[in-house]
Amino acid sequence: MNTIIDTNFNFPSQKSLYKGKVREVYTLNNDQLVMVATDRLSAFDVVMPKGIPYKGQILNQIATKMMKATEDVVPNWLIATPDPNVAIGHLCVPFKVEMVIRGYLSGHAAREYKAGKRLICGVEMPEGMKENDQFPNPIITPATKAEMGDHDEDISREHIISRAIVSEADYLVLEDYTRKLFKRGTEIAASRGLILVDTKYEFGKTQDGKIVLIDEIHTPDSSRYFYADGYQERQDKGEDQKQLSKEFVRQWLIANNFQGLEGQTVPEMSDDYIQSVSERYIELYENITGETFVKGDLSDIYNRIKTNVENYLSK
Repeated sequence: MNTIIDTNFNFPSQKSLYKGKVREVYTLNNDQLVMVATDRLSAFDVVMPKGIPYKGQILNQIATKMMKATEDVVPNWLIATPDPNVAIGHLCVPFKVEMVIRGYLSGHAAREYKAGKRLICGVEMPEGMKENDQFPNPIITPATKAEMGDHDEDISREHIISRAIVSEADYLVLEDYTRKLFKRGTEIAASRGLILVDTKYEFGKTQDGKIVLIDEIHTPDSSRYFYADGYQERQDKGEDQKQLSKEFVRQWLIANNFQGLEGQTVPEMSDDYIQSVSERYIELYENITGETFVKGDLSDIYNRIKTNVENYLSK
């Protein structure tokens, strides 16, 4: 299958290359970044051995659409998208925290709650909640930004500020931006018949000191969505929610005895399973954006990216 697993481009005026779990970031001499969304699949902070066709394109295009739909409330790093898998934007110094915001008791928060914890990242969770219940108000539960292969870790607002990971003044801006983005994301999701359950945002500072949104936003990798139709009925009956996120991959891995723990081996993903994951990502794209997904040309994907980026940079 023609997927982007690893890139090693040499763009004009390129200074450096950083490889994250899913994205590869090329820094240019003009204080711009070329970000390539690969088809790598990461779960439990582990990158799976095989790529998922169209996944990078899907993440890049959802993020682009969502940045344009939120740029009136929060500034972002984006300048252009010359290729389905590529975003070009301003060079930023990333904050070393991910701003996670949760409207519902799901995923990691639900697992912590089930284990008897009522405090997450210094934030109190009410007693008597069931998994997937809505919080009275959305809660912000930050995580430290892990390097490749490491695990993100929960951290409280107090620790972020006291350890000077982020200054108090900057952190207040991050919180404000996080709430504004989540409010807008919730409205966009509702217009598609979806509930934005939880999500994470990443921010950075431009060279002139402006705080902006970077990386991805409201994608199935960074967010969890429920179908709004029948949500309350399923809650009342104690049934699982119908959801749109990569949680289905995590559940498949858990069922195959893998949670990223030491000594565990990533289960083999058959071609049929990989194809099913690709189809699920396309379904996610169409539900989240309300648009039909147009598949990019995979016949010579690396050359396509190289040509499109170089043509853009030459202008």
